[in-house]
Amino acid sequence: MSSGNAVVARNMRLLREQRGMSLAELARQAGLAKQTLSTIEQGVGNPTVDTLFSIADALGVPVTRLVAEREQVMVVQRRDEVVWQRHGGYESRSLDHIYGSGVIENYLLRIAPAAGDGPAEPSAPHPVGTLEHLYVISGRVRVGPVDSAVELGTGDFVRYPGDRPHMYESLDGESVVHVVVSVPRVQPGTGAMRVSRTHGERAL
Repeated sequence: MSSGNAVVARNMRLLREQRGMSLAELARQAGLAKQTLSTIEQGVGNPTVDTLFSIADALGVPVTRLVAEREQVMVVQRRDEVVWQRHGGYESRSLDHIYGSGVIENYLLRIAPAAGDGPAEPSAPHPVGTLEHLYVISGRVRVGPVDSAVELGTGDFVRYPGDRPHMYESLDGESVVHVVVSVPRVQPGTGAMRVSRTHGERAL
């Protein structure tokens, strides 16, 4: 199995499962044979460019999502490394951008300092493919996946996978952070549409 075929195989399976699609349903929507898609998912197929575009279109993603390595490492943006762009009477700072659509949730979190018995229990994983984008408004925090958490200060930004156990810990009194949670879309008719709030109690 070539590394390129392995990347396509992993991405295709992940995107298909995120949408609750069977291999047969993906084949129908892509206009391709189920056996063709099966060999691609096993990493032994050698898909043409046209085949990749057909699969990407059926999954509702750019073809680059099929052929590029999925980012596993978090992205950190320190406040003293950013560039502010001037637009007439205001300046803007780009934090991050992602492709696709789904459920987007915005939160402000006030994180209390850890009690004497240690940090709080980590948050449970969200649905597969979820990303969390966190900006520190005030304080110092340790956040991100439990096995690779990062320390941030006021003005820092991080994006990390939210589909793994993750933590929010304040390192210096109460901290305030802004969190945007992006949960991948489930296409109508291909799977369950009920999505629990990631930091709340109501269901969407």
